[in-house]
Amino acid sequence: MKLNKEEKGILEAYEKGAMRLATPSKKEKATIKSMAERTFRKDRRVTIRLYDHDLKGIQKKAMEKGMPYQTLISGMIHQYVEGDLVESKIG
Repeated sequence: MKLNKEEKGILEAYEKGAMRLATPSKKEKATIKSMAERTFRKDRRVTIRLYDHDLKGIQKKAMEKGMPYQTLISGMIHQYVEGDLVESKIG
């Protein structure tokens, strides 16, 4: 895994003993758990129409990754919305 400059600094400080991991309190754990549950809760259902060859391609990619194709589609949409998956401009 490739680390950026900030991540390398944190790792070096931890390895030298300058940093220690803090144990979260029960309240912090509950907050983190609640946030995680809300993050991964999918509460909307949509129907889309795809070209057959696109669906087969998505299913193949999902199989290679070992995940359901619906999860792959959902993940791609999420990445696009968050700006992590961007369009390439032609021309």
